[in-house]
Amino acid sequence: MKPKPAKSPKNTLVPRRVPLQQPNRDRAVANELPTASPQRRVETAHLAAEVARLAAELAASRERVTELEARIDVDPLTETLNRRGFERELKRSLAYVKRYGVSAALIYLDLDGFKPVNDRHSHAAGDVVLKAVAAALMRQVRASDTVARIGGDEFAVLLWNTSEANATAKAAALEAAVFATPVRWGSSTLVVGASAGVAPIGPLDTPTEVLARADAAMYARKRERSGDQA
Repeated sequence: MKPKPAKSPKNTLVPRRVPLQQPNRDRAVANELPTASPQRRVETAHLAAEVARLAAELAASRERVTELEARIDVDPLTETLNRRGFERELKRSLAYVKRYGVSAALIYLDLDGFKPVNDRHSHAAGDVVLKAVAAALMRQVRASDTVARIGGDEFAVLLWNTSEANATAKAAALEAAVFATPVRWGSSTLVVGASAGVAPIGPLDTPTEVLARADAAMYARKRERSGDQA
């Protein structure tokens, strides 16, 4: 008697093979998708143009803000640093002197005979004189030095890598440069002088101390000049 063949167990699950999608078939399916309508394409183009316009405006605004931030430290009349910009540079110079031991000096200048210019010839004439003085000071210093208008007719000059003797000599040269800068105003020739005080900058100085010493030296020089002219 022959043995009966074994029967397959009932309810046996046979895994189904899932066919892999082929790239060509994927592309064919994508091509079957409906394309955008002409109106939709126009709206998309308008949206892209608006985004580009807004991006350009944002870039221009950022550039303008950067420009204004740079101008906030500049005196609009003389195109030199203003008091705010000068104080920033003075703090930076003090930190540099303290860290690296370099030499620096501050020259404080006050104009002599400037008030009569405003009183007799108008403030517009005084503005022209201030611009001429600032230009004369800029011509007398190096690119690494700093010129600032820190008051109505007061200027400050920061000198880098200079000895006290050289700074004193430079102060005298600045006085001479101011006096040698006459300004024509109508039929008048306007001439002002300047008194300059020098303060060397040390590693332990503070901005207030340096300014106070330079200011005191300037007033001492002004009294000296008044005695010379008496």
